[in-house]
Amino acid sequence: MEGVIVAVDAMGGDNAPVEIVKGAVDAVIKRPDIKVILVGIEDVVKAELAKYTYDEGRIEVVHASEVIATEEPPVMAIRRKKDSSIVVALNLVKNHKADVFVSAGSSGAILVGGQLVVGKLKGVERAPLAPLIPTEKGVSLVIDCGANVDARSSHLLQFAKMGSIYMEHVVGVKNPKVAIVNIGAEEEKGNALVKETFPLLKNCTDINFVGSIEARDIPKGEVDVIVCEAFVGNVILKLYEGVGATLIKKIKGSFYTNLRTKLGALLVKPALKETLKSFDASEHGGAPLLGLNGLVVKSHGNSKAKEITNSIIQGASFKEQQINEKIREYLLDEE
Repeated sequence: MEGVIVAVDAMGGDNAPVEIVKGAVDAVIKRPDIKVILVGIEDVVKAELAKYTYDEGRIEVVHASEVIATEEPPVMAIRRKKDSSIVVALNLVKNHKADVFVSAGSSGAILVGGQLVVGKLKGVERAPLAPLIPTEKGVSLVIDCGANVDARSSHLLQFAKMGSIYMEHVVGVKNPKVAIVNIGAEEEKGNALVKETFPLLKNCTDINFVGSIEARDIPKGEVDVIVCEAFVGNVILKLYEGVGATLIKKIKGSFYTNLRTKLGALLVKPALKETLKSFDASEHGGAPLLGLNGLVVKSHGNSKAKEITNSIIQGASFKEQQINEKIREYLLDEE
């Protein structure tokens, strides 16, 4: 099998470059078919790499003299900072010198850069961010969770189609169930956007649309693709992560209240650890920006090495499963 080249923004995120470099090293150790290009301030990145032992032929450093900060206006930053780690890495994908781009940096800059530098596939109206979230039955895809806060019904219909392709070909779910986020199960409920989108999804023969889903039912894992505009999706994602982290903290804390609970903790620890691991967002990597001419994966801003590693491996799987080619074929079939 041909190797996959992943360009990683070494300067992006709260824990850069320390955790980013560590994640990259762990990725090439785990997957001998992956090569990583770390893009960032060369001296800084190489100083971090010097801490590790790895196959030096499989990690390359490409210098980028600038860094885009989270608070910078995304469009202006992408246009002005041509030598930033985000823009340089995106250009590696655009020019086919890398297969995938991974970053924990500025969400806005990655979304804008993905569309301006890499470009959208012909026929794609908007490129959505689509993270996998843990559920009782495995994982579900939330699409969109941050890219298009003012989406139209035609955008949501296309999100549903791209999400279905992703779940079937990357995650391996046959005939994935699709639902739209709503405040009730009845078809007549919802805001103007949901009411306008519902019949489009219902009449689309290319997806397995099962109706509306309320937020409380999302963790049950009854559906595979959860369709919404980005404002709603981002709120769902952040609340999901916050509640999950709080519950894990409370559960762990309860085991140390007295001797009895400490003894109980010893008995249940192996099973509990496995359960909590399945609800750890870092296990599922980052969120792909679907519908582009290249592969772009956005990791959480506070990503540690583990999530960076998983995002790199996730990006490699997108390449191997030819997710962009499948979306392109689907769109061409529609014409």
